Amino acid sequence: MDKILIIGACGQLGTELTLKLRAMKGRDSVVATDLQNEPPKIVGDGPYEPLNILDSDRFHEILSTHDIKEVYHLAAILSAKGEDNPKFAWKLNMESLLTVLEAGRNKVKKIYWPSSIAVFGKDTPKENVPQKTIMNPDTVYGISKLAGERWCEYYFQKYGVDVRSLRYPGLIGYKAMPGGGTTDYAVHVFHKAIARESYECFIEEGTVLPMMYMEDAVRATIELMEAPIDQVKVRSSYNLAAMSFSPMSITTEIRKHYPDFKITFVPDYRQKIANSWPASIDDSEARADWGWRHEYGLPELVETMIGHLKDTIVVS
Repeated sequence: MDKILIIGACGQLGTELTLKLRAMKGRDSVVATDLQNEPPKIVGDGPYEPLNILDSDRFHEILSTHDIKEVYHLAAILSAKGEDNPKFAWKLNMESLLTVLEAGRNKVKKIYWPSSIAVFGKDTPKENVPQKTIMNPDTVYGISKLAGERWCEYYFQKYGVDVRSLRYPGLIGYKAMPGGGTTDYAVHVFHKAIARESYECFIEEGTVLPMMYMEDAVRATIELMEAPIDQVKVRSSYNLAAMSFSPMSITTEIRKHYPDFKITFVPDYRQKIANSWPASIDDSEARADWGWRHEYGLPELVETMIGHLKDTIVVS
């Protein structure tokens, strides 16, 4: 079995993807990497290598040592954090992608790289955004993702690199905390409700954004990577969708389980980012090309998140 390398394995998505792939492929077939010298317990047993993906020599050393044939490149600085240091966000997000794509020319058989709804902008349609549309992002994260999509398609067309990508909506999971995105509130809100604490939300109560439960996102990623090559017809990045909701919508659903949960809304700089993103996504091409189907809507998301978190959070 070809060995898999996951770059950014300790992040919110990387944690769950590492666990799922190890369960499917065997723990020794999936090499996890991240900045830490030692892996956190959450990623489980299996080979681990410390890696700063900006160190291309170290990256190629790991490829050779483990005879890696597939790479999931998840390391990035996200939307909110990226605005704190835009030059470094651009450097990390773009240089690392080009390093991995170059490896696809002669060492790696298949590459996965995530894009995001951050590629869209204020002139993008707000509802049912089609696969091909106006994209004029105004965050360094969105700009880097849009540029990354063009590089992915370029490397596929010019060099035949089998690189695949999904435009994720906001991702919600319980195994790891999010890492500085504009939709992070949708994870924080569960921790506060279960702890019987109030929550000050940094997004306005009526701001509707596309969201997805992490299990659906992980399954979509693996399904795309395992799809026959002739079914992967979009080489920039596929639209991906499941549900859309606002902070007030998810609060209303959480209050079915925690009626006394209190939330206030104090928008900050992340509100401007959220305002530039669409409310819903048309992912019909992913559904037609390789059979994508989501399983979780808002009620299922809330029930599942609370079920997993309620025994792990200390009540105030």
